[in-house]
Amino acid sequence: MDHSNHVRLSEAELNEATLQDATVYGADDHKVGKVSHLHGVGASAQAVIDVGGFLGIGSKPVAVAVNQLDFMRDENGEVHAVTGWTKDALEDMPEHHHH
Repeated sequence: MDHSNHVRLSEAELNEATLQDATVYGADDHKVGKVSHLHGVGASAQAVIDVGGFLGIGSKPVAVAVNQLDFMRDENGEVHAVTGWTKDALEDMPEHHHH
């Protein structure tokens, strides 16, 4: 996927309403997960990404800082993120437990 024409989100858009269900693409430009929810707002928030599994079954939630993801909007207005991590690297992260 060519992300060069995609518009990066502003800090004000880094909120749960905008980012929930955003697809996350990894270092190899393959889909690595989906944002399930956020803790906080803005660049200091934590995004919980469901990684692995199939159709949401058997996935593992991991938390990463929003500022470590590059959120953008494509030509159709769909929000997605790009990260330097691979799916394996995300799956190796500790599982996020909701408190």
